Amino acid sequence: MQLSEKQFIELVNTHQGIIHKVCGMYCNDKDNKKDLFQEIVLQLWRSVASFRAEAKISTFIYRVALNVALSGLRKSYRQPVQESITENVLAYPNDSSYEEKSEQLQMLNDAIAHLSEIEKAITLMYLDDRSYEEIAETMGITQNNLRVRMNRIREKLKQIVKTRCSI
Repeated sequence: MQLSEKQFIELVNTHQGIIHKVCGMYCNDKDNKKDLFQEIVLQLWRSVASFRAEAKISTFIYRVALNVALSGLRKSYRQPVQESITENVLAYPNDSSYEEKSEQLQMLNDAIAHLSEIEKAITLMYLDDRSYEEIAETMGITQNNLRVRMNRIREKLKQIVKTRCSI
């Protein structure tokens, strides 16, 4: 896929939410998020020509973003973070249900922070309402393998929350 600079900028602007979510999950401060965002955009620019349109462009962008983030972690120049995955959630009214939901979301965020990087990536896409087909394709695994991993992740999260609640 050949894109002009203007088309590429439009593509990034259209799908920047995906990139920001990945940056938020894998970086612990604003400067690192900006750096990772730039690295992802640079890698997208380099690899967009290899996009074959066999999958959705958003799936391709997720894959590139996750690869860049994970390769950075492997090089140990970034630390994973317990970043809120709910930054884009609308604010709830000021009442006790908001506090309860907020507490539950914090508990979920804390539990997710204990997952492996691959499990975090799968969870991030799942919470972003991506289909199993798209998640599997992005991660380079079969849908059956994804279902097994999702079940294991759910069980792992339950155990983490259960352990934390009993403390």
